[in-house]
This record gives sequence, C-alpha cells and structure tokens, in this order.
Amino acid sequence: MVKETKYYETLGCPPDATEAQLKTAYRKGALKWHPDKNAHSEEAADKFKELSHAYEVLSDPQKRQLYDQYGEEGLESGGAGGGMAAEDLFSQFFGGGGGFGGMFGGGMREQGPKKARTIHHVHKVSLEDIYKGKVSKLALQKSVICSKCEGRGGKEGAVKTCTGCNGAGMKTMMRQMGPMIQRFQTVCPDCNGEGEIIRDKDRCKQCHGKKTIVERKVLHVHVDKGVQSGTKIDFRGEGDQLPGVEPGDVQFEIEQKPHSRFQRKGDDLFYHAEIDLLTALAGGAIYIEHLDDRWLTVEIVPGEVIAPGEIKVIRGQGMPSYRHHDFGNLYVQFDVKFPEKLGGPEGEPMSEEQQKALESVLPARQPQHVPPPDAMTEDFSLEKVDESREASRAQRAAMGGDDDDDEMHGGGERVQCASQ
Repeated sequence: MVKETKYYETLGCPPDATEAQLKTAYRKGALKWHPDKNAHSEEAADKFKELSHAYEVLSDPQKRQLYDQYGEEGLESGGAGGGMAAEDLFSQFFGGGGGFGGMFGGGMREQGPKKARTIHHVHKVSLEDIYKGKVSKLALQKSVICSKCEGRGGKEGAVKTCTGCNGAGMKTMMRQMGPMIQRFQTVCPDCNGEGEIIRDKDRCKQCHGKKTIVERKVLHVHVDKGVQSGTKIDFRGEGDQLPGVEPGDVQFEIEQKPHSRFQRKGDDLFYHAEIDLLTALAGGAIYIEHLDDRWLTVEIVPGEVIAPGEIKVIRGQGMPSYRHHDFGNLYVQFDVKFPEKLGGPEGEPMSEEQQKALESVLPARQPQHVPPPDAMTEDFSLEKVDESREASRAQRAAMGGDDDDDEMHGGGERVQCASQ
C-alpha cells in the first residue's frame, strides 16, 4: 500500500502502474501541457512542471519506493530533493541516448543497470500463526515479458526504429521569434513518441505490441516463529519485468493481527484473568488456552491471596524468540470479582457463626479512629450509589440548580414579594 497518491493522480495512473504505463502517461501529458503548445498559459506551465516532477520521482525505483512508503515528506528527507528542471526532464525523456552530458552539460555519474520498481504488499498474520510458524501462499499479478515476441512487440524484423526521430520519440524543432530563433522539442508524430514503428498487422497477437503481458504468480511466504510485526520479506527478481531493465522485487511486510485473548510486547505475552473472591483467598485453578491449542492449568495456592490487579508471571510460556531457541514470559493480571453480598440463601444476613468463621481465617480487624467517650454520635446506614441519580444531581449542580428548589417546585406555589 502507498502512503500518498498525489504523483500517481498527476500522471493519471494507479499506484500499481508499471514503468511502461508511467512512461506512456507522461508522454501524453507532456505533449498536452508543454509550454510551447500553450503559449501565455500559466496553468499549462504549472501542470507541465507538476507532471515532470511526478514522473521524475516515479520513474526512479529508489525514489518511487521512498514516496510509496513515506510520501513527499519522506522523499525530501530521503535525499530525493535537488531533482531536475521540467524542461531538462522533458528533453532527457524524449531526447534519446544523449543524456544530460551533451546538450545540457554537466554530465551524470554512472549508474548501475536500471531496475523495475519493487512491489510492496502487507501480509496480515494471526498471533497463532506467528507462534507456530507457517507458510503462506500469496498470489499476485505482475508484468512479464511477452514470450511470443520476446519483448519486441511484434514479429522479428517487423519492429523498425522511427526514422523521423531516430528512435528518440521526439523531434527538435526551431521557431523564429523576431530576431531570435527558439529551439524546442516536440513528440514525434510518426511514432507518437514510441521511438519505434510497428505496423498493425505485424503487432504481436499476444501482447498487442505492448511487449509485456500480465501473469499470475503464487509466492510461498515463510512466516518464521516469533517474527515481529513490521519485518520485511524480500523476493528478488519476482516483480515486474520490462524489456531492457532488470526485473523488480516483491516485498511483503508482516503485520500482526489483534488478538482476542493475548497482548504481545516483544517476546512476552499478557493475559487478563478474572477470578472470584473465594479463589483469590482460598486457592483454586484457572485454565488458559494457549496459542498452540494447549491448555495451561495454573494453580493458586490456598492462602496465597491474589490482590485485585496483581500480576504474576509464568516463565517460558510467552512467544518464541525470533530465530533463537528460547521463549518469552506469560504475564497474568488478575481481576478479583467480589460478591455483591455475603450471608445465607435468599438474601439472609450473615449469621454469627459465619462471621466467626471469617474472623478465624482473616487477619484481625484494624483499629479504627473512634470518637472520645463523651462525644455525641449519630447513626447512619450505607446505600448503593444510583448512577443515574448521581448523574442527574451533577447535571443540576452544573446548571446552578438546587436540590431544595426541586422539592419546592414539585407542587408548591410560587411566592412573589410585593415591591413597596
């Protein structure tokens, strides 16, 4: 997936466009918006510059990879700045093998063989598959050189270099402008900028002169045990093929899917367990279904006492360490569920015997702050908090209301003071 699509939209191409499609789109756009064909049009000049800049980036595999992953911001920080002028790019693109070293001076440093762009895919994998490891069969579509014409586009000997432009795709023209002569380039009308001429009857019946066809390819992606999210797996030379350039690569990025029971941090797993108060105090067992279909039995020792929110660790039961032979840990956080009420059946209050039974196993009550013997005291009872009632009171308080006012407004008459 690409971060931004602005440059692709400028050229009128999809983000998965091949190099040949980008090239064709630029030729058409450059012919349409070139300033020499749209004199005195600032809009045409701006669009021509945008078009040329977009093609400069997307035609370079390294720059295109940076743009696809990080957008314009990443492109600038990744060293893609400094580019070339739109007119220079136009001349370089259509001017043939002269490069920048001849007509435009300055020369360019020697580069390696040109390579087709890298195809990027995100491979979403479940935590179970990462724990156990798996091999995924993933299908993709890519451009391959036509086997029937071997990438020529037509019958052998039928593809001719355009004599009008000598294969450059552009013609250099001159225009008299008063005392000056303006020199400019335009798309060759004989070959429509292709640099080659193939008669319709001689075009390859399989690729229709495009030199490549679309093919379905199945790749086996090995997801190693414990692989981290964000890991990239490369398939060299399995990307698009184009005549005269090295095949591109395919890159899969591992993305871990969210899990319903476990959270992962590095090689460690985190699990949330809810237990009742009796288990927390008197012991018992909890059962955890692991990622490889095993069930872990975890014993809580009677009298150990599990506090709410307490975290325990089971060592060596986390994720397998990527390309190592050890495992992380499994951390268990406990949520203790308290009963709403203690006592006998049908809501009966706790009996004296039950109280004594609890007091015999629980720590003694802590001394409380008590009033002095001669202090006056009042007796009160506790009630459950009614959330809706408390919310209503809070709303009235925020609006400046008064509980007493509500009671008065229930049925009493309003009393007005007569002014003297």
